[in-house]
Amino acid sequence: MSASLREPTALSPAAAPATVVTPGSATALLDAYRPGTDRFLATPHRTLLGRGTAVEVPHDRRPVADRVQDVLDTRRRAGDPAPVVVGSLPFAADAPPALTVPRSVRWAPPLREDPLVVLPAPAGDDRGRWEVRPVPEPEQYGKAVAAAVARMRAGEFDKVVLARTLELTSDREPDLPAMLRRLAQRDPAGYTFAVPSGPDRTLIGASPELLVARRGGRLVANPLAGSTPRSSDLAEDVRRAAALLESPKDLHEHAVVVEAVRAALAPFCTGLDVPPQPTLVRTAAMWHLSTTVTGKLADPGATALHLASALHPTPAVCGTPTDVARAVIAESEPFDRGPYTGMVGWQGADGDGEWVVTIRCAEAEGRSLRLFAGAGVVAASSPEAETAETGAKFGTFLNAVGAAL
Repeated sequence: MSASLREPTALSPAAAPATVVTPGSATALLDAYRPGTDRFLATPHRTLLGRGTAVEVPHDRRPVADRVQDVLDTRRRAGDPAPVVVGSLPFAADAPPALTVPRSVRWAPPLREDPLVVLPAPAGDDRGRWEVRPVPEPEQYGKAVAAAVARMRAGEFDKVVLARTLELTSDREPDLPAMLRRLAQRDPAGYTFAVPSGPDRTLIGASPELLVARRGGRLVANPLAGSTPRSSDLAEDVRRAAALLESPKDLHEHAVVVEAVRAALAPFCTGLDVPPQPTLVRTAAMWHLSTTVTGKLADPGATALHLASALHPTPAVCGTPTDVARAVIAESEPFDRGPYTGMVGWQGADGDGEWVVTIRCAEAEGRSLRLFAGAGVVAASSPEAETAETGAKFGTFLNAVGAAL
């Protein structure tokens, strides 16, 4: 392979705070998570557990980054020395966010540095029996991909990300803490989260993709685009990774996303470093083409959420041109994405924070789960390949709940 292999990126090691790892400190937060009122987020550099709700970020006409900063500034003036906003924002910019300042926040080092994360969860019959209903059916999804490809070959647009869902219904309410534990154990170096997304709803998942992080005057973004399923056979797995690095279709798809990220972040920076070639990132289920973009901020008032809002939606979750891709998504997908392909993360009053692309996720409500998976469709795409890719991406969550396609 001609590129290096990395785990998903947050802040660069030079920018990350030094930590003293105490075995069990991160997994203690994972084990303490309770659905409904808690907000859990694990990144490659920290683990966070927020308890309760001190104040919710309002939904109005102001930019969401300004609303968040106003809430944080108000909390600090009221005597909270280090307020933090935690939660998720939906794919649609005009939909209400699910962002909250918790009553209390506990921090720990990253899960990947806690040796106890590899220990098996307590045994128990918590997976239930699942009825699985695809929406749309795979055949209909393939037809939507074929229609989009035909329009791209006619010159209407360049790329669109088309998603499909699996609606899972069980004979009992899912054990979300056990599900979160399995997701974290499967990819402890990624971004694992469980946050309320609405009344009696929980957004839970394990994303490989950092949208943007800010620490002081530095930023880092890690767009992923172009992917292939992993194989349990080592030789085949290596072959797939090597083929991904040489795939004209995937390299083109990746380049479109990286250029969009560069264009969105450049106005905020005095300097921006964009590597000329992608590297590889692996999760338990997928190989991804990855580029780590770093920059030095020109304006210290540009918060992590200002940067994330400028990036969202990238072509990695929407397409290009953005307006046309949004219209194609609305025409092609027979469901509301809700929080899927939005962002989930945290931000402090100083503007530092991490925002992750909300993929490899599900929304839980009662005895049901809705899983989401999408694929980047370009002119060289095939319906069969994109349907297979979305099926492989479902694997992360299906493994956690004990279900299968």
